[in-house]
Amino acid sequence: MDRFAFIIHPLEKEDLYRKFSWAEKVPETVVDNFVRFIPPVKASHITGIKSKTGKEIEGFFIGVPLTSRQILTLPVNKVLKKIIKACKLAEELGAKIVGLGAFTSVVADKGISIAREVDIPVTTGNSYTVATAIEGTKVAAEKMGHKLDSSTLAVVGATGSIGRTVSLMLSKEIKAIILVARNIDRLKLLKEEIQGQNPEVEVSYTTDVNRAVKEAQIVVSASGAVEALIDPYSLQPGAVVCDVARPRDVAASVSRERDDVLVIEGGIVEVPGEVEFNLYFGYPPGTAYACMAETMLLTLEERFSEDYSLGPIIEIEKVKETLEMAAKHGFRLAGLRNSETPLSEEEISAIRERARAGSLVCF
Repeated sequence: MDRFAFIIHPLEKEDLYRKFSWAEKVPETVVDNFVRFIPPVKASHITGIKSKTGKEIEGFFIGVPLTSRQILTLPVNKVLKKIIKACKLAEELGAKIVGLGAFTSVVADKGISIAREVDIPVTTGNSYTVATAIEGTKVAAEKMGHKLDSSTLAVVGATGSIGRTVSLMLSKEIKAIILVARNIDRLKLLKEEIQGQNPEVEVSYTTDVNRAVKEAQIVVSASGAVEALIDPYSLQPGAVVCDVARPRDVAASVSRERDDVLVIEGGIVEVPGEVEFNLYFGYPPGTAYACMAETMLLTLEERFSEDYSLGPIIEIEKVKETLEMAAKHGFRLAGLRNSETPLSEEEISAIRERARAGSLVCF
């Protein structure tokens, strides 16, 4: 049976506390220094994945004990060394491909340097993440009554690999797009690229997240920031927000304080078979992040001769290919979810009605 591995890490210090209960009782600096010296470990054995073609695979979660903040702030060479060790452990466990999860996928050159040091193919899973984010955004927009060709889209983290590809692909269907990122020069280049491919779409850019989301009916956020960027006060009534980022870009207070806004998590899919992840990461049995699912899809397809979603550029053809692979093997979008909780049709309808009522009052 073919095997894969997927690299994970604690997103926040609270994730470490669940593993090391004593850590909550000591200074954070002590915990930081402690986990820096823990080697990568096999976190769980994944079983029960069965394609609708009949093929079965198994895999492993490999844990890198560094938080998101540590991955971004520690010397790059030290972080890379630990991730490469995790990939080597995957090889020892018999994995034929390895996926880079969360912030392990953005270190240095987004997987390229890691792939050079590893003897099996590497992917970030970003192609299928883009595919499912776009699919989820379209479904949510339709349910909230937004037509793409008359709506404004804001993409937060637009110059990142996921944000760039989402911007390019949705620019073919949207009326206007606002690109949001920190680097003005890269924003200008992306605007030119989009208008070169789709001259009819209105494209603007800004470094101000609040300004952008105030003008948008639809928001896709994939910034890669450690702290939340989108607060409850800037969003339009009835806005759809697809949060692809981990840790999340949308503050938890948005769902508590804005019952007229639809916030969904991007990139959550149902995995075929009677899947046992043997590790809880916040979702119901049989569901996973799209980046994890891409690693599974490539294993089912026996794509063991080349790396897949690496570097700052995601190929649109690969995004489309992952959708074809998903359909072939029985992977599908796991409905619409918010804060790890499924959203019912009744809840979405209620959000839409509250948004309409709020708009009338404001008018």
